[in-house]
Amino acid sequence: MIKLLTIDDSRTIRRVISGIGAMLGFEVLEAENGAEGLAVLGEHVHEIGLVLLDWNMPGMNGLEVLKSAKANPRIRHIPVMMVTTEGERDYIIQAIQAGAVHYQTKPFSQEEMATRILEAMGMGGA
Repeated sequence: MIKLLTIDDSRTIRRVISGIGAMLGFEVLEAENGAEGLAVLGEHVHEIGLVLLDWNMPGMNGLEVLKSAKANPRIRHIPVMMVTTEGERDYIIQAIQAGAVHYQTKPFSQEEMATRILEAMGMGGA
């Protein structure tokens, strides 16, 4: 079964994304910071089909996590979608240049996030 991984310091956002993932038929793993997220990625490298990554987190920020993941040959193939309050063009450009496949700003509706998840995984819109 393909799993999603949400890396976000907000428990509420992780729960919302987990609910949307479950609605789409995915198991969702959670991490509350970048270091934990990279560890989960390493442990479940063959199961995770998409990472949903927050930008603003204590410790490593989302861009640092993204760059670290894309520099690691074991996990760089896993698509990453940024899910963040940072909607400025510069942030979006930085994330895409660093390897993000999609970018979703908060807040978002369930329908919007479900569509973005499927698009980011190459499954088209819902």
